[in-house]
Amino acid sequence: MPDDAPAPAPVEAPAPEAPAPETKEDWESRFKYLLADFENFRRRSARERETVTRQARGALLRELLPLVEAFRSATAAAVRLDPGDPMRRGLELLDREWSTFLRHEGVEAVAEVGQPFRAEEAEAVGEAPPTDRAPDGSIAEVIQQGYRFFGGLLRPAKVVVARGRAAGGSAPPEPAAVARPEEPS
Repeated sequence: MPDDAPAPAPVEAPAPEAPAPETKEDWESRFKYLLADFENFRRRSARERETVTRQARGALLRELLPLVEAFRSATAAAVRLDPGDPMRRGLELLDREWSTFLRHEGVEAVAEVGQPFRAEEAEAVGEAPPTDRAPDGSIAEVIQQGYRFFGGLLRPAKVVVARGRAAGGSAPPEPAAVARPEEPS
């Protein structure tokens, strides 16, 4: 080939087909869906964060309950002291502070003498005869107070339930004595 001959033109491969240009409406639609997804994510994250916070607060309050009850026992014992005694006044002041704190945190007692017994909030640990203050099927005595926290149960109460005798007023029959074989002498 002579030097002055023109070089052959390179064969071009067909160009890949370009995607159709996107319209303004496509971008607006995509943006709206993305914005809605982000809002849903924000709401879900806020709910999960609140749930975790409430569970952590509940766990801390559950750990404080024995301290509150021990303090209330000390306050009950201080009732025997003179009303002007500084120890009694101090314990009563602290008792009010504990009560305010628990109320502020959303903690509520679940058992009270005379209320109907509710198995989902209290555990029956005994029975007592019904009285005017505690009719049949109600709580006769609170052994250990239970607490509710934002609708959930922190700890069930332990209570004595008032139960009447069966119809006829007779006591249940005594179990028959079991005969034991005599031992050889």
